[in-house]
Amino acid sequence: MSKILNSEKLFEEAKKYIPGGVNSPVRAFKSVGGNPVFFKHGQGSTMTDVDGNTYIDYIGSWGPHIFGHNPPFIVDAIKKALTDGVSFGAPTAIELEMARMISSLVPSVEMVRMVNSGTEATMSAVRAARGYTGKEKIIKFEGCYHGHADFFLIKAGSGALTFGVPTSPGVTEGTAKDTLIAQFNDLGSIKELVENNKNQIAALIIEPVVGNMGVVIPEKEFLDGIRKLCTEENIVLIFDEVMTGFRLSAAGAQGFFGVTPDLSTFGKVIGGGLPVGAFGGKKEIMQVIAPAGPVYQAGTLSGNPLALSAGLAALGYIKDNPGIYDTLEQRGKQLEEGLKDAMKKLGVNYTINRVGSMVCLFFTEQPVFDYNTAIKSDTARFGKFFHEMLDRGIYLPPAQFEAYFISTAHTEEQIELTVSAAYESLRKVL
Repeated sequence: MSKILNSEKLFEEAKKYIPGGVNSPVRAFKSVGGNPVFFKHGQGSTMTDVDGNTYIDYIGSWGPHIFGHNPPFIVDAIKKALTDGVSFGAPTAIELEMARMISSLVPSVEMVRMVNSGTEATMSAVRAARGYTGKEKIIKFEGCYHGHADFFLIKAGSGALTFGVPTSPGVTEGTAKDTLIAQFNDLGSIKELVENNKNQIAALIIEPVVGNMGVVIPEKEFLDGIRKLCTEENIVLIFDEVMTGFRLSAAGAQGFFGVTPDLSTFGKVIGGGLPVGAFGGKKEIMQVIAPAGPVYQAGTLSGNPLALSAGLAALGYIKDNPGIYDTLEQRGKQLEEGLKDAMKKLGVNYTINRVGSMVCLFFTEQPVFDYNTAIKSDTARFGKFFHEMLDRGIYLPPAQFEAYFISTAHTEEQIELTVSAAYESLRKVL
């Protein structure tokens, strides 16, 4: 891999005008060391930086690029939308088309509201749950990340976990007191919170597969138990499917595991790579949202025709090509087994968690099933591994606590190259 001199120059200049030189913290390489790479082009499963280096990409814009970069059917949809107008601030037919499409793919979503980001979606879903139940407290899980709304930044995952900020400055004590923290895969911790806050909990929000403390997979009994408990206690169950929605199956994680939430939040894949979000679920809950009901939620660019055109093309392709999930499973399994074989040859047994096209290699030999087991990972060694992989043309998420995303554009040959690079990289850092 050649030098990244232009990236370094751009980063130094960016730091003069942008906090930390980046517009989202994990991009800054703080947890792996060194300076971030600046990119100019993506195609299929690869990205090319400003110095002309090309990498096999396992970020996929942090999840949206389930078909790889710039698939022709999404590019064509955006081009067509451009000729009609980029924004109207008034209703459009494509908003109805998108609502119908989401409802047809995810049976639990009877009504849906489009927003502009995953954070907006989760924030609005919690507000709807509070308005519907008349209760104020919520339960979230340690290490789970649901965006940067104040009441979510309590023991959050993702960038907050990477930066060691379990509770962000700027979040008031008054806000924090209404957020109760449970342990992932521990039904007992939820029952204790419910018992100690009887009839005060409006919602429980969960990443059904955690992607923000690495990939952490739920036990089926755990999800089933949550569903039963929320029903019994009149707690709105919210699945944060911003990451898993339309990636694990056409019906997301809820379809994959067969557990039905009351509300769901979406992002990433539903925008085809453009900024978008959505929340939806039971009609009786969604009808509390203005103008149908008293709970206010609004957005000037919500339902933006460019974003919805890209998203509708993505969801339409999924609906017409259900076999893509078999391809994603095959590629994911190939990568998982290849990494395990590489480690076996080297005499190590780090933990690999995978579900479908979401993968994470944890630098710990202990099983990872919650926050406390995830943070046992050797983050310093991961940082060295990251840079060894980068030097070999493999672009992984620049943080231990993030998921790798596989797309249908990844080939068997590219997976093999990735495994070979991983073997050499591990050999250097052990």
